[in-house]
Amino acid sequence: MSRYPAALWLTVSPSLKKFDQRLLSNLSKRILVARWEYIQTVDEPCCLEVVIRLLHDYLQGCDGLEPVHLVGHGLSGIVGWLYAQRYPQYVRSLTLLSVGVNPAVNWHAHYYALRQLLPCSREIVLAQMVRMLFGSRSCDITRALVQVLAQDLDAGFALHSLVNCQAIKGAKIQPPLLVCQGGHDALVDSAERWQPLLKSGDRVWTCPNSHHFFHFDYPRLVEAKLLNYWQQVEQLETTPDQTTAIPAVLNHQSSSML
Repeated sequence: MSRYPAALWLTVSPSLKKFDQRLLSNLSKRILVARWEYIQTVDEPCCLEVVIRLLHDYLQGCDGLEPVHLVGHGLSGIVGWLYAQRYPQYVRSLTLLSVGVNPAVNWHAHYYALRQLLPCSREIVLAQMVRMLFGSRSCDITRALVQVLAQDLDAGFALHSLVNCQAIKGAKIQPPLLVCQGGHDALVDSAERWQPLLKSGDRVWTCPNSHHFFHFDYPRLVEAKLLNYWQQVEQLETTPDQTTAIPAVLNHQSSSML
């Protein structure tokens, strides 16, 4: 058995990684999966080029490592998307969780837009973001989630600020692509908008009755989707002549296996 991971989970938002744990715990029982984490220091500028270069250095440094299945949620998925565009030979497949066709429109962008529009305190705007990202929660859980989001704003890697929002253009990638999103996620685009960026064999799946952090609420369902798609990718690698016969699929509100 290879000592190298089959899948690499990307984390550039350490404050939010607790929402990944259920899914990662389930996946680790089935395959060898590793977490690559970037921690933004106080004195560093927020620069995507730095993050992509460090990720590339890591993958290059794993001598003997075959291309891996990259996975990322939100901003971490954006990093994976940009990396797959630049270094497709290192990526076996890319799985994006809660990433829209316009990758720069993440929860930070929505937060700063609300701050400019609403004459409210930061805490009230963050409570609005909790409802948008997680759905209705109790008062105690909402207060706890407000603290988590505030920590991510203050200490995490970010593309946006009150004075500037970066623009990132979505593009097709060479490796196979699986896009997963919550059925009630107000931050990401509808599944249909992904169609121009899909290749043969790519998939878009919508998790029913879920929000931005759907992989936290439905870890077993998401686990099944990921494992099934990765198995399909690996099977197609052994029969590449069949790839042209498999269309890109938009799978709406389905709880069945891909």
